[in-house]
Amino acid sequence: MSDVESTPAASPAEPRESELSADALAMRSVIFRHERKSSWQELEALLNRIEKSGLRSLSTHDLVRLPNLYRSTVSSLSVARSISLDRNLLDYLEALSARAYFYVYGPRKPFGPLLVAFFASGLPNAVRAQRWPVAIVALVLVASAVAAYMLTKSDVSWYSMLMPDSMAGGRDIASSRAELRSTLYPSTPVLEQSWQVFSSFLFTNNTRVSFLMFALGFALTAPTFLLVVHNGMILGAFIALFDNHGLLIDVLAWLSIHGITEMSAIVLAAAAGVRLGMTILFPGKHTRVDALAREGPLAAQAAIGAMLMLISAAILEGFFRSWVQDITARFVIGFVAGGLWLAYFSLAGRTNRDREHSDRDTRP
Repeated sequence: MSDVESTPAASPAEPRESELSADALAMRSVIFRHERKSSWQELEALLNRIEKSGLRSLSTHDLVRLPNLYRSTVSSLSVARSISLDRNLLDYLEALSARAYFYVYGPRKPFGPLLVAFFASGLPNAVRAQRWPVAIVALVLVASAVAAYMLTKSDVSWYSMLMPDSMAGGRDIASSRAELRSTLYPSTPVLEQSWQVFSSFLFTNNTRVSFLMFALGFALTAPTFLLVVHNGMILGAFIALFDNHGLLIDVLAWLSIHGITEMSAIVLAAAAGVRLGMTILFPGKHTRVDALAREGPLAAQAAIGAMLMLISAAILEGFFRSWVQDITARFVIGFVAGGLWLAYFSLAGRTNRDREHSDRDTRP
């Protein structure tokens, strides 16, 4: 047999194996895409929403899904590299992973800038978001105070029924005009009395009541409104007692120096609680959990603002009210403090768009 005959001919199967390998790789790529494409698209949709409307636009479910989808995409990228899938897919997965990384593990701001941002825009924006609950609660508080004032003015015995002994401070229907006046213009050492008043105020009644007003919003707002009515009636009965002894202007000046800030704080805390309760009652198109996830942080920020106002009221009551005993000066301090809070919550943190909307809303 000749060498030619003994030499085996080139097998036509070799190119076919190469073609089969390419086909198998293409099929593997198709299967790979098909199995994972939905999670990539879900992550891309979440990222598009974040970049358009911010993280607040995501529901609680979406926030939980985001890191899981990111890790799944990174895993897909690793597998795609190991089996050498096409370059376009690798570029897509790398870009998607980089975008998601920024929101999952991106750099966080230091505490200082976050605190500045909170006071510069976060807190006033949160308070403005409560404007309708604030208006409703303020109306209920004023109406309750007026009703109690009229009842006590016509029959002083209502004072004993409306005023808790723990808050009367020794003032009762048997107190004389001189005794009541002495509580408005104390003669004890100023610094000693100031620190006692500041400490007792800060850690007792109004701070506790404000916290309850906020927390009880979860009970569908009813307990919050009851507390607002209760506090309004105490205020009205208190004013009426002094008015019955000819001390109306004196007691209003005494109350204004700290009471404008204090009552505003109580209204704000109650309004935050009402917003929570209304969110539970009327979640809209969202689930209750998602609705609370959206509204809860705003209500909590407003409640923090109320606590800060109570601390400010404690300082005004504990120190300035003892140092300043002139009626006009007391009114000035009280209304200036209230005006500063109003200006801060109304104007701070507004964007140009906010101002345009505000101007449009106020045009005739």
